[in-house]
Amino acid sequence: MNLRKITLVNFKNFESQTFDFEGKINCFVGDNGVGKTNVLDAIYYLSFAKSYFNPVATQNIRHSEDFFMIEGEYQMEDKVDLVVCSLKRGSKKVVKRNGKAYEKFSDHIGHLPLVIISPADRDLIIEGSDTRRKFIDNVISQSDKGYLQTLINYNKVLAQRNSLLKYFAANRTFDALNLKVYNEQLNTYSSLIFDKRRAFLEAFIPIFKKRYKAISNSKETVNLVYKTQLKDGNLLDLFEQNLEKDRVLQYTSVGIHKDDLSFEIDGYPVKKFGSQGQQKSYLVALKLAQFDFMKQQSHVKPILLLDDIFDKLDDSRVEQIIALVNSNEFGQLFISDTHKDRTEEVVQKTKQPFKIFEL
Repeated sequence: MNLRKITLVNFKNFESQTFDFEGKINCFVGDNGVGKTNVLDAIYYLSFAKSYFNPVATQNIRHSEDFFMIEGEYQMEDKVDLVVCSLKRGSKKVVKRNGKAYEKFSDHIGHLPLVIISPADRDLIIEGSDTRRKFIDNVISQSDKGYLQTLINYNKVLAQRNSLLKYFAANRTFDALNLKVYNEQLNTYSSLIFDKRRAFLEAFIPIFKKRYKAISNSKETVNLVYKTQLKDGNLLDLFEQNLEKDRVLQYTSVGIHKDDLSFEIDGYPVKKFGSQGQQKSYLVALKLAQFDFMKQQSHVKPILLLDDIFDKLDDSRVEQIIALVNSNEFGQLFISDTHKDRTEEVVQKTKQPFKIFEL
């Protein structure tokens, strides 16, 4: 699979522009603010029907315009797929594949596997548990549509349970039977999600450790530790134990929506004890392990986006990544950088076909 062409209309800073891509390596170079990252984000948008950097969809529309449109032409194994994402102010977002609109965007997830490595990934270390859960869910969902639907169902019932708790508080009433209906549904969904997350991490952690060792050339030990309340009992028991707490808080305080990942280096949190270089290596290894895992699951090489990576990693780490490109482990690669000469020098070493776009 590779992206042959992309057309942007009123997307962020682009009024109207088309890029024809090389099947292996594509580089966007230019000063800060010219739109290099925006092109990568448009490619991400075609895979996930949303921006990697801005969750407010209307803010991706060019200033003073009423809509945006992204169109991508993909060469699949034996056919060409045309994917279009568009949004008009005041209307719902539309995602089409070969002219047919999706009723549910979740049906599109996984069709165009993609991994992005970006400075924004630091949020995985510094932000709350929600960011790390989304990472797990994103990786699993690209190869498991059943998991994604179960997650959607869980979150829907969770919102209903929270609304009921607020209703009880506002009306000074309580109906245990009504609450039990939601508890049982959440227990069913959470068991499935918990099992999938645990199985995923059992497969993923060895891949991650191997990648970290290759990138950093270091002797320190890294680990990912799955933090979940379900290790202490099933969800129905947790609901019973925390009923009064939930009634006071007016929301559900226990469940798989509280799961987290602990990022560790030599047994300590990487956030507090990892150097900048170690944190960067940790995040790159995490994303490359994501690439490996997805490739194993789908038997397709995901598209890889490297946003501003040369400014964020030292030369030795960049060389390690480029060596991986040389080994033909990767499929199509998109790179953004502020220095054309540096980028050209690095990609020439790969002996792979490449194309450079100056913005």
